[in-house]
Amino acid sequence: MNDADDVYSGPVPDPSAMRKQYRAEGLAEAELAATPVEQFARWFREAAVEAHLFEPNAMVVSTADAEGRPSSRTVLLKQFDEQGFVFYTNYDSRKARDLAENPYVSLLFPWHPMARQVIVRGVARRTGRDETAAYFRTRPHGSQLGAWASGQSSVISTRADLDASYTELSARYPEGEQVPVPPHWGGFRVAPQSVEFWQGRENRLHDRLQYRAQADGSWRVERLSP
Repeated sequence: MNDADDVYSGPVPDPSAMRKQYRAEGLAEAELAATPVEQFARWFREAAVEAHLFEPNAMVVSTADAEGRPSSRTVLLKQFDEQGFVFYTNYDSRKARDLAENPYVSLLFPWHPMARQVIVRGVARRTGRDETAAYFRTRPHGSQLGAWASGQSSVISTRADLDASYTELSARYPEGEQVPVPPHWGGFRVAPQSVEFWQGRENRLHDRLQYRAQADGSWRVERLSP
């Protein structure tokens, strides 16, 4: 038996026995901001500045291909404003291929320590190349090289192949030298059609307040049953 066997030799916890009582304070309609982006900014600040959550901009991005087969992964939010929520990726990745076939997307911010979730549903469109280039220049040098080294979602033979590609790029573009923006890499902006703010409450009677976009550009707030 090796060390790995020792680690997994204990009993497996029973998920059905795992229970936690969520916070008592709730979320009322009167507390909401005028727009979902304003409300998101409030909660995002509380998560990042007051609660000091680890990577509060981490979100689960769920897509579906042309046949409706879903796929999810965690991505980092890099910008948000009234036009939408922006993330960056390889345009040859699975998520980008899904979005090319089906632009409808769901974003989930799982702020577990605060018993909060934010769920954004909307339509994803590529950002412009100027906007993409401006963001790419803010990335650390190593991350810029990584965007070239990785054919995201493609099958590779070994980790050594990936490392060799990165090493070659490091020699071609040493620290301090500008790395060109990959043509296959860029951003998506998700224009929200609905945004749900979920606050955990006692006895699983959670508060769920959802903004839904209206034809005239306004937002309608709905309370959803938990």
